[in-house]
Amino acid sequence: MKGFATLGLGVCLLWLSGCSSVGYLYQSWQGQRALMARAEPIEPLIADPQTDPQLAERLRTASQIRRYAVAALALPDNTTYTRYAALPGAYPLWNLFVTDELSLAPVQHCYPFFGCIAYKGYFDQARAEQAAADWRARGKDVYVAGIPAYSTLGWYDDPLFSSMLHWSDDYLAEMLFHELAHQRFYVRNDTAFNESYASFVGRQGQREWLESAGRAAQDPAGRERERGFVELVLAARSELEMLYQSDQPDAAKRRDKAAILTQLRSDYATLRDSQWNGDPRFDHWFAADLNNARLLPFGLYDQWVPAFACLYQRSNGWADFHQRVEALGALEPEARTAALGQQCGE
Repeated sequence: MKGFATLGLGVCLLWLSGCSSVGYLYQSWQGQRALMARAEPIEPLIADPQTDPQLAERLRTASQIRRYAVAALALPDNTTYTRYAALPGAYPLWNLFVTDELSLAPVQHCYPFFGCIAYKGYFDQARAEQAAADWRARGKDVYVAGIPAYSTLGWYDDPLFSSMLHWSDDYLAEMLFHELAHQRFYVRNDTAFNESYASFVGRQGQREWLESAGRAAQDPAGRERERGFVELVLAARSELEMLYQSDQPDAAKRRDKAAILTQLRSDYATLRDSQWNGDPRFDHWFAADLNNARLLPFGLYDQWVPAFACLYQRSNGWADFHQRVEALGALEPEARTAALGQQCGE
C-alpha cells in the first residue's frame, strides 16, 4: 500500500534528543547531512539538455504542484521542493513502529521541539531492522516501513527525493500536499492529529488539483480499492481494540488476536478475488506477518480524516480551514479529542 506507509512525518534533528544513544544520534546527523548534500536546484536540472527528458518532465510537474499548493491550498511558500536529490536506494528513511503484544497504543519516542511521536525514524535500514529485532526480543510487536518522503517542519529546505517520483503525478501531488501540511501546522505529542490533518489535506488537495486541471484521477478504481483496503484493516483494528479492553485473560486475548488477524487475511483474499478481479496490489502488505504494529499506522493516518473533512465543509476556503485546525490544535489534548469527535455531529 502506498498510502499510509509513504506519507509519514519523518523526524529531522533527531540528534537533538538527549536520551537517545550515541549511535542513533550519529546515524541521524550523518543521514540528514548526506541527503542534503545530494540536493541540487530543480530549475537548472529542467533546463539542462543533459537531464533525462522523463525526469525533467516529472520535476516540472512537481514544481507546478508546489506552486498550486501555495496559491490554492494556502500551504507554505518557501524553498521546500525546489531542489532534487537522487537517492542511492529506494527510500531516504525507515520508520519503526512498536506496540505491546496486546495493545494498539504506540510506544512513543520523544524529542525536543517535536515532542513525542508514535514512531522512530532511521536513515539506515539496517539500524532500523536491528532496533526492531531488539524490541521484538523484548516481546513487542514491531513494523519497519520505508518512507519515500518526510518533513523537517521547516527546519530545512526539504528536497524532492527520487523516491517520491516512483508513482503517478496524482500520488505525487497528494504526497507534496501532505508533507507541506506538516509545515503549515504541527501539534506536539499528537501524531494522530498531525497525520490525519496532513492526510486530509493531501487527499482533498489532490481532488481539487485534478479538478483545476480538468481531468479525472489516473486510477480511480485503484483509489477506491485502497479505500476498501483501509476500511478492512480499520475494522480489524476496532475488533482488536475491543478485545484488548476486555476482561479476558491474556491467553484468550492472544488466541483471539490470532483469529482476528487470520480473518483479516481471509477477508482481504475474498475481497480481492470476488470484487477486484484478482488485483494483487495489496498482496505485499499481507505477505509479512500481521501484528499490532503493522496495523498501527492506519489508526494514526486515518483516525481523524472524517473529522477534518467535516471541518473543511464548514470552512470558508483553505485559509479559514487551516485557522480552524490551529484552534483545535491549541486545545488541551482531552478537549481536542472531544472536539474532533464532534466535528461531524454538529
